[in-house]
Amino acid sequence: MTALTLSTSAAPGLRADAIVIGVAKGAKGPVVAPGAEAVDTAYDGKLAAVLETLGASGAEGELTKLPAPAGFKAPLVIAVGLGAEPGPDADYEAEALRRAAGVAARALAGAKKAAFALPIEDAAAVGAIGEGVLLGAYSFDTYKDNGAGTGKSLKAKNGRAPLADGVLLGGKPRDAAHKAALARATAVSEELNRARDLINTPPNDLTPAAFAAIAQGAAKEHGLKIQVLDDKALAKDGYGGILGVGGGSAATPRLVKLSYTHADADKHLAFVGKGITYDSGGISLKPAGHNETMKCDMSGAAAVFAAVVTAARLGLPVNVTGWLALAENMPSGTAVRPGDVLRMYSGKTVEVLNTDAEGRLVLADALWAASAEQPDAIVDVATLTGAMMLALGSRTFGIMSNDDAFRSAVHEAAEEVGEPAWPMPLPEHLRKGMDSPTADIANMGERMGGGLVAGLFLREFVGEGITWAHLDIAGPAFNEGGAFGYTPKGGTGSAVRTLVRLAELTAEGDLG
Repeated sequence: MTALTLSTSAAPGLRADAIVIGVAKGAKGPVVAPGAEAVDTAYDGKLAAVLETLGASGAEGELTKLPAPAGFKAPLVIAVGLGAEPGPDADYEAEALRRAAGVAARALAGAKKAAFALPIEDAAAVGAIGEGVLLGAYSFDTYKDNGAGTGKSLKAKNGRAPLADGVLLGGKPRDAAHKAALARATAVSEELNRARDLINTPPNDLTPAAFAAIAQGAAKEHGLKIQVLDDKALAKDGYGGILGVGGGSAATPRLVKLSYTHADADKHLAFVGKGITYDSGGISLKPAGHNETMKCDMSGAAAVFAAVVTAARLGLPVNVTGWLALAENMPSGTAVRPGDVLRMYSGKTVEVLNTDAEGRLVLADALWAASAEQPDAIVDVATLTGAMMLALGSRTFGIMSNDDAFRSAVHEAAEEVGEPAWPMPLPEHLRKGMDSPTADIANMGERMGGGLVAGLFLREFVGEGITWAHLDIAGPAFNEGGAFGYTPKGGTGSAVRTLVRLAELTAEGDLG
């Protein structure tokens, strides 16, 4: 990963491949953002005019390259758009800094060192820029050959290695708050990028057993407790949902419990992640064109895994338990069929009307297991429904909850860390559509409002009196388009930062 350091050095004397500055969209044209004063001075105070001549406007995501002024030890200046210039008494928003740093970091693939002279008003800005650099520089090239036929991985982006070193100019290396912000940004970004790696890993390599083994390695590294239930243990304990979904695959399912505890904690959060390592739809096979990205159907489990490890790395005074419900959904002679009835871990029976509505089945078992420990709150994360993508698009996840105040708190946490989200209802009238003449409940209901129906199904398996929220990340979990901001093509690590922020707020006593 890219290494980050803080520096109070002046931009002209810093040896680097490039100096990154910010440019905002002002009322009368581009405006050079704070942090780039030394660069502007070297252009005789005419940097904004030069940028405008080159076509720059300061719009978000815009990137302009120009030769560095005489006397600079770096040969290149990269101006990256920050969007609208804030008012006279306002600072640049953290997300604007995060995205700008990400755009620049992606453009700097192949560079050894770059200095980021972006606006730093406080420690929060340090953290945002640090995250932007680390997330923007991300590259997944494990399976790419170096072109020489040796089979060795190039580990580079488009033939160029990711930016090696990023220096945050204006960050104070001796300031405790700045150092803490950078350390937090590093921990969050490294674990989020590990989640991206998991999502991007082909399903022939990331089976439920392989995912569980990775979790075991992380548990050993970070002092976490871990319990892994294999198919035999799941059968013994009656996890009918996970076993039903995984029954069609030669790669047997797993339920992983990953626990972080702190001596000073008085609150306990449970995070539950859907971990379908590949989703063919089962007997209700997905149509052509809908299978190619289904390695991403374990994004919820990846987010939960990353969040628990991050909580441990940050030493948060809160207990966090992650539940990874891992299975592969395949069609075969042993696969669950439409019309089958499964007896879930809770004891309830479910009539399976559609085997492609499998995520809610594995989550139901994990939710009931999490409920048995009576945590203060449960948050599940899942690439659950295409209906949520139809409702909110590809960059926003939906939030449902059995508690309106908690739903609002989760929404605020998501927006605070730069993850677009939107609160969604759980309309009671939709519950009737899941009534089954054969079982306690069916795994499908009304087609319209399908994302909300899925949330209502999950609510049935949350223990009585436990606060719960459901994050449907089907849209933002996997980016099939081009990279933007600090978001790469492929796995994104959606919801990791929201879960980490919820853990922080709980530790601080600010989540209720």
